Amino acid sequence: MDVGELLTGLYSEQGRQDPYPWYAGLHRFGPVSAVPARAEHSTVAAVAVGYDLIDGLLRDPEWTKQPPPGWEEQEILRTFQTSMMFVNPPDHTRMRHVFSRAFTPRRLGALEPVILRVVDDLLDRMADAGEGVVDFVADFAYPIPALVMAEFIGIPTGDLAWYRERVERIDEFLDVAGKTPQRLAAANTAAQELRVFYRELLAHRRRVPGDDLLSGLVEALDAGEVELTEEELVSNLIVLFNASFVTTVYMFSNGLPLLLAHPETVAALPTDEKLAQGCVDEVLRMASPVHFLARAAPDDTVLDGVPIAKDDNVLIMIAAANRDPARFPAPDTFDPTRPGPPSLAFGAGLHFCIGAAVSRLEGRLALPRLFARFPGLTVTETPTYSGSLVLRGIDKLLVSTGG
Repeated sequence: MDVGELLTGLYSEQGRQDPYPWYAGLHRFGPVSAVPARAEHSTVAAVAVGYDLIDGLLRDPEWTKQPPPGWEEQEILRTFQTSMMFVNPPDHTRMRHVFSRAFTPRRLGALEPVILRVVDDLLDRMADAGEGVVDFVADFAYPIPALVMAEFIGIPTGDLAWYRERVERIDEFLDVAGKTPQRLAAANTAAQELRVFYRELLAHRRRVPGDDLLSGLVEALDAGEVELTEEELVSNLIVLFNASFVTTVYMFSNGLPLLLAHPETVAALPTDEKLAQGCVDEVLRMASPVHFLARAAPDDTVLDGVPIAKDDNVLIMIAAANRDPARFPAPDTFDPTRPGPPSLAFGAGLHFCIGAAVSRLEGRLALPRLFARFPGLTVTETPTYSGSLVLRGIDKLLVSTGG
């Protein structure tokens, strides 16, 4: 197969269910390949799969994110383009500085008992099912980051089900095949509703402050201590909460089948903290929730022999880079003791995921407790994947707790 045929296969239903053979095929053409000229690839010049090349692009501040045309006319795109995740310096630097102060070692330490409390409560509920079947995503993988981030940010837990529906509409739009008029309209409505939600929540925190992130941010905003408008604050809260918990949900749901395929690792997890951290890292490498990113060339340039015109995009395949055989020997083998470079699951450089430490902490604390409580956990049905090639993960995973 040539590069065009591999991309066509990747976008097919078969590719969406298992993209890794297609990534392996792209690796055979080298770290980067030119994309065949097609209408749907009008601004994409090349596709990158090599770890070193992608790591370099992500760390190079000259390679930037390009706003989509007409973004000012769409609520969801206006939200993205006024958040730190989708903009370039100096606005990115200004916004990230405000939020980076929230993800300090002290705050992470304060989150640890919150995570343990949430995990133990969820395990109790799963135990109440006896030897019955539960949905691992609905009953464990989703509630952990949702409840933890809700408490951290200051979102009422009673609003989480309503909130999740809006997040799902946005995630569907983010997919490479999601730019349909129907999905754009649904994402616009979701963004509008979330903006109203946060404005009302900020107004409430002004009247009744608490110890959460929202209270601290609105206090700093009103005192003129941060370089951020209220609308930018709302945009960042929408994107931050979405990014912080969706990726963690998929870290858990994608990781469970990988772990259960290695019973000796599962048996050792409850009493081996170093192994737990290794499992989290290896799950993120092998089953990265984020598969695609894009960066635009600052000038006419050549990447490993492939010419890229100024402002053309390179499609960056994070999940393919994480299985680059040049950097990860036996890349399709699960090895939690694997040496070598860190995965690119959370990106690199300026846009490295600000919530990565929280996600890893949740995994490191939750997985040992899960298997200590349910050593006989088994998957009872074929997992249901999201079907997205941007945020790829298992949305439904029925398991038996084994009593």
